[in-house]
Amino acid sequence: MRFQDFINRDMVLLNLGDTLEKAIKSLKQTKLNMLPVVNDQWKLIGVFTRINLYNALLNKASLDNVIDPWIVKDVLSKLQEDMSLETVEEITKKSTVGSAPVMDKEGNVVGVLTKTNMILSLFKKSSLINAQLTAGLDAMSNGVVAFDDKGCISLTNKSAEKMLGLGNSKSLGLPWDKVIGGLDLQPVLKQGKVKTGLKYVRGNMVTIVNIMPIIDDVTVKGAVAVFHDLSELKQMTQELEVTRSLNRTLDTVINSIFDGIVVVDERGYVTLINQVLADFLRINPTEVLGKHITKVLENSRLHIVARTGVPELNEVQNIGDKQYLVSRLPIIKNEVPSGSVGKVVFPQLPEIQELVRKLNTLQGKVAYYEEELQNSKIKQLEVMKIIGTSPIMLELKGEIGKVSRTNSTVLITGESGTGKELVAHAVHYESKRKNRPFIKMNCAAIPENLLESEIFGYVPGAFSGANRNGKPGRFELADKGTLFLDEIGDMSGRLQAKLLRVLQEREFERVGGTKTISVDVRIVTATNMDLEKAVANGTFREDLYYRLNVINLHMPPLRDRKNDIELLSVSFINKLNRILKTEITQLSPEVLDIFMNYSWPGNIRELQNIIERAANYATKGEILPVHLPLNMLKPKENMQLTPDGTENSYRDTLKKTQKEMIIKALEKSGGNKTKAAKLLNMSRNNLYSTLQRLGIK
Repeated sequence: MRFQDFINRDMVLLNLGDTLEKAIKSLKQTKLNMLPVVNDQWKLIGVFTRINLYNALLNKASLDNVIDPWIVKDVLSKLQEDMSLETVEEITKKSTVGSAPVMDKEGNVVGVLTKTNMILSLFKKSSLINAQLTAGLDAMSNGVVAFDDKGCISLTNKSAEKMLGLGNSKSLGLPWDKVIGGLDLQPVLKQGKVKTGLKYVRGNMVTIVNIMPIIDDVTVKGAVAVFHDLSELKQMTQELEVTRSLNRTLDTVINSIFDGIVVVDERGYVTLINQVLADFLRINPTEVLGKHITKVLENSRLHIVARTGVPELNEVQNIGDKQYLVSRLPIIKNEVPSGSVGKVVFPQLPEIQELVRKLNTLQGKVAYYEEELQNSKIKQLEVMKIIGTSPIMLELKGEIGKVSRTNSTVLITGESGTGKELVAHAVHYESKRKNRPFIKMNCAAIPENLLESEIFGYVPGAFSGANRNGKPGRFELADKGTLFLDEIGDMSGRLQAKLLRVLQEREFERVGGTKTISVDVRIVTATNMDLEKAVANGTFREDLYYRLNVINLHMPPLRDRKNDIELLSVSFINKLNRILKTEITQLSPEVLDIFMNYSWPGNIRELQNIIERAANYATKGEILPVHLPLNMLKPKENMQLTPDGTENSYRDTLKKTQKEMIIKALEKSGGNKTKAAKLLNMSRNNLYSTLQRLGIK
């Protein structure tokens, strides 16, 4: 239970200059004996109580008089809404005041606490503790019986009723010697002595009893007897012996096999390791017990399998400077992962060692293809939804449909953020190569010294740090499919020459290799540069430019297709509602007007980011101008002419609209700023700063 749950937030605040008549109505409305008095920033400056009201009326003050002379200003509230319930209880016990204001961290008044609230909270807390105690006792396997100071039974748990044959309703209030004969409570109740290890027999039930006095200060108020069933203990002892026997058998078995075995618990700590694996790792088996598996095998995944419950069979793992086949199996208990077992196969036959090497070679390709296949499925769905009904976009979609049927090289141009990669995906997935790989690479995102090996691949030992088995390049991976090279304008002159050769010959060599590799790949490139200027400046090869620019698809900037802004916004809102769990319905007409008059230097990417920002502030309903970034509201960028020919900025219009909306919300909430903030889909702090910025009192 939290202190915040007992704060009375349905309050009315008074300000300096308010009349006695308003104070009377507020006291009557809230039914409180005290109302906080705050300044314009909601900071506490005093309180006005019913006693203050009576004093004012006794001094013949009229209802039109202000409350200022009667305010108690030397009030220092000690109550903070983030206090613990225990701290508030201590303050309330020592206080002679019936109610007090509650503050937040910034010193703003957020509510009022009355002693009535506190008493109700203590009742609820007491009820909760009683329910927890009862549940705890009933969950115990031991029998528990409590007695009052006269030796009468006051409480029994379910285990005691079962062990002793008691009926809870029938035994309560009866003396112990009438219900539990042969058990002497006198030394405990009269002298406060502790009795332990008493043997108590009831029928066929043999128990051990511990009896403790209940002492309040120095007075014995009763006693508690705990009964432990010896027959259950005997059964547990037998089961323990069986378990020990099984453990001895298991220990013998795992130390007899030739594979390495290690077992971890659900957190990944070693609970068992066989001698074969310990000898291989040159460690003492007893010294690694209780250590995390990553301290024993650095690159182990046993702790992950123990957490996820997903088995990993016949995987290749590096141990030292060699590779071994390992299997990792989860230990499932009650359908929940509770650990895992790892098995290391130590291959001796050359055939098995060769298999390990081949597996390692294929592993990278398989993982890459799986990732690309998943990404391709997602992108294929997105391509079907290229948004735009403006004439320029309809023309572009028609061009994509035509060029997709061929194998010609395509150059996609356009400013950053216009969606050039989406066009590349469309060209691939509407072509005959759609069921083949779509491999993409950003030429600007990879360091120059690694770019060549990424494009063309490399042979084993080609350079320091290279994979010992070599690595296929993007051209090999894209064979029979499409290779998309983004930011092609950032490629160095040396790589431009090698790329030109591949385009002409359709063959290449890996870095460090001599074997010629032939591929069937369609090349799609993209850039936001003016490649004709780059050719003129000598930074881009002219012959390569003409090879790449067989077909040019230009992605228009958003400012040239503003008729699509509303459709794009609706799509982004629907997507963000699913991701952010918001309930945005639409753009307000004012926001749409701002969007239509904005220059959009960041294009579609900027539109998506602005809508995501607004969705975080609005959370539901319409996106309003107040949810937009200030840079969109600059007068110079958003100037328009009024009907009489004078200039009027959007900022002035938006400021006026914001002011009217906030005033209406305050009127509807009766001046309660917290409720007004909820009506406006704003945080309380955001409302305060907006009130101050707009000059609203």
